[in-house]
Amino acid sequence: MAIREMFDSIAHRYDLLNRLLSAGRDVSWRRFAVRRLLSNRSGLYLDVATGTADVALEIIQQAPSCQVVGLDFAERMLELAKPKIAGQPIELIRGDALAMPFPDSTFHGSIVAYGVRNFPDRLQGLKEMARVVKPGGRVVVLEFSTPSGLLGDAYRLYFQHFLPRIGGLISGNREAYSYLHQSVEAFPPPQIFCDMMIQAGLARIRCLPLTFGITICYVGEKPWPTEI
Repeated sequence: MAIREMFDSIAHRYDLLNRLLSAGRDVSWRRFAVRRLLSNRSGLYLDVATGTADVALEIIQQAPSCQVVGLDFAERMLELAKPKIAGQPIELIRGDALAMPFPDSTFHGSIVAYGVRNFPDRLQGLKEMARVVKPGGRVVVLEFSTPSGLLGDAYRLYFQHFLPRIGGLISGNREAYSYLHQSVEAFPPPQIFCDMMIQAGLARIRCLPLTFGITICYVGEKPWPTEI
């Protein structure tokens, strides 16, 4: 409940802050992740924790014949997404990523961008993303990471001190951007998260660092029954 309320409170400045705080790199990160998602350019795809639907729109931008379902638990985020997706083959549904309201093997692929950190049970969320995907489909996770070395030190300094001030000033909720730092620090290292994707039933896992490892694109595939 608290996390949903937090996202509702910053929804009005969410897109602006994403651009500012990533220096515009969030656009290219989403574009990269969607390219790894699309195995069928006329299929049905699921965008989990869709927020204001930037990833859903990127899917349609890259593959106009596709259809997308965007799932999120934050009502205010979905309200702000509606005018952005007007006229696009995108359906928005309010729901729980840990108990999705979709039958098995519904989608050609599923993706979550910067949302898996917020799942109360990450493994269960990954299992759900795998469950609703057809065999052979891809599950893609785009998530922040912490680089090593001097870059990592500078990144932590920015995330811990500067980001909460900037985010709080613009959104009016400094605690939300302090939470961002804390949740990134608490996220599992890449190898452990890859193992988690395997536990969720995915195969052929790839871990693709972007922008010096500030963010990572994880890609897995749902195996065919004969491969299990």
